Amino acid sequence: MYAEKQAEEAIVSNFNGTDRDGEEVEKLGEEDQSIFSVKSLLWHGGSVWDAWFSCASNQVAQVLLTLPYSFSQLGMVSGIVFQVFYGLVGSWTAYLISVLYIEYRSRKEKEGVNFKNHVIQWFEVLDGLLGPYWKAAGLAFNCTFLLFGSVIQLIACASNIYYINDHLDKRTWTYIFGACCATTVFIPSFHNYRIWSFLGLGMTTYTAWYLTIAAVIHGQVENVQHTAPAKLVLYFTGATNILYTFGGHAVTVEIMHAMWKPQKFKYIYLIATLYVFTLTIPSASAVYWAFGDQLLNHSNAFSLLPKDVWRDAAVILMLIHQFITFGFACTPLYFVWEKVIGMHDTKSICLRALVRLPVVIPIWFLAIIFPFFGPINSAVGALLVSFTVYIIPALAHMLTYRTASARQNAAEKPPSFMPSWTIMYVINIFIVGWVLVVGFGFGGWASMSNFIKQVDTFGLFAKCYQCKPPAGQQPHPAPQATVHN
Repeated sequence: MYAEKQAEEAIVSNFNGTDRDGEEVEKLGEEDQSIFSVKSLLWHGGSVWDAWFSCASNQVAQVLLTLPYSFSQLGMVSGIVFQVFYGLVGSWTAYLISVLYIEYRSRKEKEGVNFKNHVIQWFEVLDGLLGPYWKAAGLAFNCTFLLFGSVIQLIACASNIYYINDHLDKRTWTYIFGACCATTVFIPSFHNYRIWSFLGLGMTTYTAWYLTIAAVIHGQVENVQHTAPAKLVLYFTGATNILYTFGGHAVTVEIMHAMWKPQKFKYIYLIATLYVFTLTIPSASAVYWAFGDQLLNHSNAFSLLPKDVWRDAAVILMLIHQFITFGFACTPLYFVWEKVIGMHDTKSICLRALVRLPVVIPIWFLAIIFPFFGPINSAVGALLVSFTVYIIPALAHMLTYRTASARQNAAEKPPSFMPSWTIMYVINIFIVGWVLVVGFGFGGWASMSNFIKQVDTFGLFAKCYQCKPPAGQQPHPAPQATVHN
């Protein structure tokens, strides 16, 4: 444990050092791993591969099950196009975040600031580069997004387990899984997600290919219809869910800070996204091909596939992965809360776990109030993700390097494939305009319209959202049906 701590402290002190320094730090970490091989393998990560697994695992979890629902709103072609488009846009803004992190850390360490026992977060980067108003905006949007991101994982747990055991309603399952997910308070930082990230991505890969193969084997249902896109409100709701899908880089700074050499992060998110495409596009396409418009009233793809051992395995694996993703979303919130109450530098894992527990309580409560699996993704995407990981990073990058001296002294120059600052500014302006108008504007209108219909139909604190009614009881009318009239 001491050697691991020594390696981490060496990383902090040598961030602005030479490549030789960096190699010595990495070597120290590797030597530590040879001594504590089992512990390091399972617990203590910081390599490029660890960062890649964290990015890929965190990017696609429960949203994999809602993408066929989005395809039923968008249509096949638009669904694929939006996935590729938002995947590339998300990779670009993740790159911008990584550049700003390196710029901030370089400047601060030149001033003699020591980040020992301190995890840098996105709002601190904005504060250091652009001032307190940007810090407030970053803190508000990032924390609210991660809060609802955790809520969505908890809702997804209850939604999924219901398809294995429907003896309990989804609200009761939310109570149970809220208690289970609260155990993430014991995971200190993103260093300690090594084995979890690896397993999480494996579980998602299995689930994605199960959806693909099961849908193809099942074949198209009788009289299947593919009428999408039918209405603008549905179209932009589906598009915003995909914007949410590829907006999982709100934890980029925390993942980078956990790396032995953060400078190597720049293209990791893009490579992770390319892998995620191999999971999301085939599975969403196959399920939509098989079930068509039926998906409009089934936001969880599991609900339409036949119950068998393969589906049960996929459900269980997704439950475990959602627990992991809950931890990914909640850990930055834990850090913020620790800093607020002055406990961030506490070394006791048990004490930190105890003070983190109040963060879980509002998440638990919100998951019970808004159990709308699927529609809540689009609402969060439009109102929070649009700003958190698309608009704010692009604006922050443009303002940070708005002067000639800032561009000349930049810690990270433009990438080799795009050596022009002008082109970078053009891309950033396009992203801000597009996401503001299409993502926040049209997407916000559509997703909130759909969300309000869910509230009107099922009510707040719904006991069992989109469940089959007991025998003899009339089912709830489908909210989407009113849209097609």
